[in-house]
Amino acid sequence: MTWRTTRERIEADEGRQLHPKAARSARTKGRARPIEKCPLRTDFQRDRDRIIHCKAFRRLKGKTQVFFSSLGDHFRTRLTHTLEVSQIARTIARALRLNEDLTEAIALGHDLGHTPFGHAGEDVLAKLVPGGFHHARQSVRVVEVLENDGAGLNLCAETVDGIRCHTKGTGPVASNGGEGPSTLEGEVVRFSDVIAYINHDIDDALRAGILDAAVLPGDVVAVLGDTHSRRITTLVSAVLGATDLDAGDHIAMEERCYEAMETLRAWLFATLYVHPDVVRELDKARTMLEIMWERFSSDLERFRTLCSARLGEREAVGLQDVADFIAGMTDAYAIQVYEELFIPRRWFME
Repeated sequence: MTWRTTRERIEADEGRQLHPKAARSARTKGRARPIEKCPLRTDFQRDRDRIIHCKAFRRLKGKTQVFFSSLGDHFRTRLTHTLEVSQIARTIARALRLNEDLTEAIALGHDLGHTPFGHAGEDVLAKLVPGGFHHARQSVRVVEVLENDGAGLNLCAETVDGIRCHTKGTGPVASNGGEGPSTLEGEVVRFSDVIAYINHDIDDALRAGILDAAVLPGDVVAVLGDTHSRRITTLVSAVLGATDLDAGDHIAMEERCYEAMETLRAWLFATLYVHPDVVRELDKARTMLEIMWERFSSDLERFRTLCSARLGEREAVGLQDVADFIAGMTDAYAIQVYEELFIPRRWFME
């Protein structure tokens, strides 16, 4: 059969090759604002491309994962974390015959709203922003409101849902209740996010000398493996081994590996993320962001002047604009703004 467009051929391939329970781009729930179909790419492929080309995605390279990237060239940033999540998620999606393009779009967009300085920045805004703050909600705000000068990226409903529901906090990963993703592809990203960060955070901590491999929980190492690569392979294999989409409607993980992963995740929250050497630097970042929030929120006119290029001709600004501005900062830009506001300039005379 001769297809009129490349997109139609890809959509037909999806219909034949993907699992019956996979999301299909030809059956998307659509966008908030309908647009003309692309002759080359499916709707989910367009979502992926829109995310990759947006400003918020580029800023991820300057945002901390756990260790400040300025301390070494090889520490993960929020961008490299995102790419590792995407790689793991695509591997799982392809093996399960799910929609790889939708999976990739969700993975690439899941942290667009993350703050500078990792979860330290998120903690500050969660405490100070009226109504609270969470990076998953902010990621949705980025793609729906903030990008393209307020027009948003106009993504498909399935992509936005996966971004909104990708996180699980410190609770169980395999949670498919009311806040779980509506697609299997979204569930894949939910698992992949944890698989990625518990492993690369350990790798970075070993590189930083914060942890020694010998202190990792022995029962976890016995189940998951003693290297970064082996742990990822074990966990991905455990997802593939436990997920039977012919009999079930959710992504799963073999119980023994799931329990080991949850044990390791809890151990990291109790050990690495509260390590004095990590906390010492992140406390500095918290203080800096708290001071900036206080200055901006108490003097919105001065804030408007600082952000005039970003806010345009808007008649009024509010606390949500302050939260958007701080959340969108890279580490380096946050430090630059803080220095301009609060650090006296040195004067040199010849």
